[in-house]
Amino acid sequence: MVDPEFADLVPLFAEEARDRLERLAGTLPRLEAEPAALAEARRELHTLKGAGRMLQIAPLSELCHAAEELLAEPHEGMARLLLRTADRLAAMVEEVALGRAPEADAELLALLAGGPAAQSPAGEAPDPAADAPSAAPAPRALRAATELRLETSSLDALAERATQMRLLALGVRQVVERLYELAQLAEGGLREAQPFQVLAGLATMLRGLAVEVEGRERRLARSADEQIEKVLALQLQPLRAQLQALARAARDLARSLGCEVDVLVGGEETRLDRRIVRELEEALIHLVRNAVDHGIEPAAARLAAGKSAVGRIRIEAVAEGPRVRLTIEDDGAGVDPERVRAQAVAAGLVDARAAAGLSRDAVFRFLFSPGFSTREQISDLSGRGVGLDVVASAVGRVGGEVFFDAEPGRGTRVILEVPVARRGEGILVLAVAGLKLGLPSSSARRTVRLPAGAVVERDGRTLARVEDRLVGFVPLGRLAGREESEGRMLVEGMVSGQPFAVAVDDVLGEEEVLVRPLARAAAADRLIEGAALLASGEPIGILAPAALAERSFRKQAIAPRVASAIRRVRVLLVDDSLVTREMERRLLEDAGFEVRAVADAPEALSRLGEERFDCVVTDIEMPGMDGLELTARLRAMESFAQLPIVVVSTRDRSEDRLRGLQAGADAYLAKQSLNAGELVDLVRRLGGRFAP
Repeated sequence: MVDPEFADLVPLFAEEARDRLERLAGTLPRLEAEPAALAEARRELHTLKGAGRMLQIAPLSELCHAAEELLAEPHEGMARLLLRTADRLAAMVEEVALGRAPEADAELLALLAGGPAAQSPAGEAPDPAADAPSAAPAPRALRAATELRLETSSLDALAERATQMRLLALGVRQVVERLYELAQLAEGGLREAQPFQVLAGLATMLRGLAVEVEGRERRLARSADEQIEKVLALQLQPLRAQLQALARAARDLARSLGCEVDVLVGGEETRLDRRIVRELEEALIHLVRNAVDHGIEPAAARLAAGKSAVGRIRIEAVAEGPRVRLTIEDDGAGVDPERVRAQAVAAGLVDARAAAGLSRDAVFRFLFSPGFSTREQISDLSGRGVGLDVVASAVGRVGGEVFFDAEPGRGTRVILEVPVARRGEGILVLAVAGLKLGLPSSSARRTVRLPAGAVVERDGRTLARVEDRLVGFVPLGRLAGREESEGRMLVEGMVSGQPFAVAVDDVLGEEEVLVRPLARAAAADRLIEGAALLASGEPIGILAPAALAERSFRKQAIAPRVASAIRRVRVLLVDDSLVTREMERRLLEDAGFEVRAVADAPEALSRLGEERFDCVVTDIEMPGMDGLELTARLRAMESFAQLPIVVVSTRDRSEDRLRGLQAGADAYLAKQSLNAGELVDLVRRLGGRFAP
C-alpha cells in the first residue's frame, strides 16, 4: 500500500501516469524506425519510475527500470514486449488508484532481463484460457469520458456569452410587458365610440413591435448559436486515450486466450464529442472482443493458412467533414456470408426463397439482429447472441450508422460512422393517423405521393408501386392501430446501407430538435428510439430508422406500438366552480391532454402527493386556501419547485397579475378574455417541457 503520508498524492500520480503511458504506447511502434522515439520512450519510463519510487510503489518502479535496461540495448522485436510492459504498468496504475498495492510480475521481469519466463507450479504449462475474464472490463480511458479539462480562457468566454444571452432574454421581458399594455389598450378600445381608430393605432404599434421582436430574435438566435458552438468545441476531445485503451484491451484479451496480436492505432488526434464516446463504450468493447475472439485464429491455424502467427488488428479514427469514421479491422477468419444466410433461415428471420435473392450486404445485416450468432460453442466471451445488436443500438442512439464487411479467411471490418458532435438533430415531422412522429432527416432520401391503387399486397407483404419499382414499406398507421388515410405519402430512406420506406398521411415539414433516448422501461419497442419537443413545445416520438429497415417490420401490421410510446401531458385542474372546471377540462382534453379536475387546493395537494402531473392550472378565488397560496406552497416544496403552474382568474388588474407571478406562477390568464388556443399552447409548452 502507498504510505498514508502520500495518500493525497495518489490521484495526481494516477492522472500523470496515465498520460505518460498513453504517450509511451504511441512511441513504441516507432522505435525501430525513429531514433527520437527511443529517447522519448526512455524519458517517459524514467519519469514514471521516479514517481513510483517517491510513492514507494516498488513493483511499478522495478518494471520501469527493467524496461529502461531493455531500451539501453535495442533489438528487433522488442516493441511487442515493451507494449506488454506498458499494458502491465497501466494495470498497476489502476490498482494504485483504487488504493490497492500492485504485485510484482516475475514472469515479465524475467522476459525483460532476457532470462527464462516463470513456470507454472509442478512444471505445467500455463493455461491461457484459465485467466480469461468472464466479462472484460471497459478500459480506464473510455470510462474517463466524464473528465474534462478546460482552459481558463475558454471558461471566461463561455461565461461572457452566457451573460450576453441572459441580457438578451431580459430584453424580451420588456417586449412582453408592452404586449400586455397593448392588450389592455385593445380591451379598453372596445368601449370607445370609435373603436376603429383604436384598432388602427394598435395595428401600427403591433407592426413596430413585430419588427423589434424580429431583431431581438435574430440577435438571441445568433448568440445562442455562438454559445452552442463554443460548448460543443469544449466537448470535443482527441481520441488518443480511448484508442490506446482499446488497443490495450485487445492485447490483454489475446494474451488471456493464448494468442498474440499486433494492434495498429491510427487517427489518435481525431476529435470526437466525449458524450458520444461515452455512449459508444460498450459497442467499441464488443467490437474489440469480436475481433480477437471471433476473428484471430490460433497460431497453428494462421500458419497453415499462410498468415503470420501473430494476428493483426487495426483501430482507426478519421474525421470526414461533420462525421467521424471509427474502424475496427482484423486479418482473422472473417465471416462466410453463406453460413450467415443459412443461419438466418434456420432462425426464422427470412424464408429460404427470399434469402437466396439477398445481396451480400443484406445478408450481413442479419448479424445485427438481436440474439443472432454464428458461434457454435458458447464461451464466457461470445456465442450468446449478444454483441452486434448492442453495437447497432448504441450507434443509432447517437445518430450514426454501422457498416460491416468480411471475407472468409481474410478478415472482418466494422465501420462506425458517427457525428463529430452531439447537437440538435434535423427531423421530418410526419402525420400518421392523428399522431405526429419524427424521422431523422439524415436517413430520409425522398418523398412520393402515392396515387390511388398504388398499394398492393403480395406474399404477406405490403408493397407500393413507385414508377417501375415495387417498394416494400412499413404502414405506420396500421402499426399504430389507427385507420389509414386514402392519400398517403411514401417516405424512402437509407440507414447503414439498408433501404427502408414508410407510409404516412403527410410530411408536415422539417425541424431541428434535441432527441433524448427513451428510458428502457418506457419504450414500447424498438420502432421508437427517442422523444423530442417541437418548437411549439409539443412532444413527439422519434422513429428508429434501423428498426424500420428490418424485414420483420415490413411484414408486420399488428399491435398498437407507436401510440403507447408517446405519453400524454398530464394536467391537474383546480377550480371550485363546477361549470368553469368542466369547460376548461373539455378544452384541455380536446387538445389531447390527460386531465384530473379537483374542486379545491387541499384536494389538489393530496392528488399531487399520489400522482405525477406535468402542469397545474388553477383558479385564485377558492374557499380556504386560494390559488396564490397553493402556488406559493408548491414553490416551497423541493419536489414541485419546477412544476409548471398556470393561473386562470377573473381578476385582471395589473397588480393581480404581479401577485400571481410573485407567488411563483409561470403564466397568468384572465377568464373573461380567455383564449382556448392560448391556454392549450401554454400547457403544451410548459407541461411538455416538464414531462420526462
